[in-house]
Amino acid sequence: MAIERGRGATLNGDSHRFNLPQREADGDWLDTVEQLDGPVPRRRTQVTVEHPRTILTRNASPDIGFSQSINAYRGCEHGCIYCFARPSHAYHDLSPGLDFETRLFAKPDAAKLLRAELSKRNYVVAPIAMGTNTDPYQPIEKDWRITRDILELLVETRHPTFITTKSDRIVRDIDLLADLARDRLVAVMLSVTSLDPAIARTLEPRAPHPLRRIEAIRQLSAAGIPVTASISPVIPAITDHEIEALVARVAQAGAREVSYIPVRLPHEVAPLFRAWLDAHYPDRAAKVMAIIRDLRGGRDNDPDFGTRMRGQGVWADLIRTRFSKARKRAGLGAERLTLRTDLFRPPEGAQMRLF
Repeated sequence: MAIERGRGATLNGDSHRFNLPQREADGDWLDTVEQLDGPVPRRRTQVTVEHPRTILTRNASPDIGFSQSINAYRGCEHGCIYCFARPSHAYHDLSPGLDFETRLFAKPDAAKLLRAELSKRNYVVAPIAMGTNTDPYQPIEKDWRITRDILELLVETRHPTFITTKSDRIVRDIDLLADLARDRLVAVMLSVTSLDPAIARTLEPRAPHPLRRIEAIRQLSAAGIPVTASISPVIPAITDHEIEALVARVAQAGAREVSYIPVRLPHEVAPLFRAWLDAHYPDRAAKVMAIIRDLRGGRDNDPDFGTRMRGQGVWADLIRTRFSKARKRAGLGAERLTLRTDLFRPPEGAQMRLF
């Protein structure tokens, strides 16, 4: 199996869920190309501009602690093999595999659309979550700055927000985040899945080094910004041995709280994850999947509310117990952060800004 260096997925097959026409690379053609022109070049990241009509997504899931969210980008260059957002790329007739991490969509009108939404008379203030589907601080944010545009609007309107990321790029916006934090209008969650660079390099190939994320937690905390950590997903026989070390490390860096979710493999993520195991951990692939299936009631994935975020059975209980003890040893769990909603002021209209 060919593994493309610097990418997470080892496959790029089309989704079968929407009866899309199947595409297949012609092996003879690839052989000819390599003979004439050398190896097929690596995929370059492509970004397509998307102009949606609305930007806020609302949900009523009992498993999720927010009611509205913004995703500035579709697809994610971090290439995390376990990413539950991968199947969404099938809606674009693109593969949840390598396409998801190389053919991205950016929404440069996001802040403008949000301004219109916040200006509506019937708008009800509730924290807006960012990073719920794809990372708002993935590498292309450096040039597109869509997340920063959104944050500037949230500062202007004193609107609360939750941000989840696995990138230390968030510290570039520490000025805006500190402004919001002074009025208890922001909470940040940093994801640190493993402290082992070798594991992280294959699991999350284009995400920042784990130590850079730990340092981001330290900087955010030092600036007075409430920051928690997520050690999700916990992958049996791959990262579960690090639970105690991860919890201790993020607590030392200043995280106020820590959480976890056992690995989830919805839709096309399951075969991609299996192929990744075969490529990188063939010695334990069967063991990993056996434990995951035990966690998920005999299936690769459990989509049910109430259990999908926690798992079930002996392995789920073991992980939960270890995590709870590690959290207690680190002195975490006593604080509950609630963001304010009473400071919101609608954005000024174009005419008002002239005065």
